[in-house]
Amino acid sequence: MSRIGKQPVSLPQGVQAVYKDAVIEVKGPKGTLRRSLPSEIQVEIVDGEIRVSRPSDAKRHRAFHGLVRNLIANMVQGVSTGFTRVLEINGVGYRAQVQGRSLELNLGYSKPVQFPLRDGVDASVEKNTIITLSSIDKEALGQVAADIRSLRPPEPYKGKGIKYAEERILRKAGKSAK
Repeated sequence: MSRIGKQPVSLPQGVQAVYKDAVIEVKGPKGTLRRSLPSEIQVEIVDGEIRVSRPSDAKRHRAFHGLVRNLIANMVQGVSTGFTRVLEINGVGYRAQVQGRSLELNLGYSKPVQFPLRDGVDASVEKNTIITLSSIDKEALGQVAADIRSLRPPEPYKGKGIKYAEERILRKAGKSAK
């Protein structure tokens, strides 16, 4: 039995969930999220908890059991508290600024890079080098952060580029070191 799948997801105060026809909808103070789930996985909403169960021990059912439970838990956390992701820009002349629904990034290219933000993802920039992304959808937030990082990934010699705040860059010695 999946250890993660067995754990119930408790609904915080002000969060409601509805499951119908293999689609779960979670409403909370920050917004509403909908997701279609595999129809063979059973979801029950009882006494302020969401319980996920599988019909058999088939490989497909075992694979989806913990996944579906975690997806639902992320939806509940998103509509109640939300998610944030912080990116840091390192490099001389590298900077960012928010312009409406897009980010303008100066990353050492001949022209600034315009990065349009996905719906539901908000950005703020502090000190021109720290980008804070926030959203209620963890999956969308992670994808936007990965797309921004891919514009100029950090390089191992001087550490220039865009990195996650908690990421540690393994540094290499240059060719003068022996």
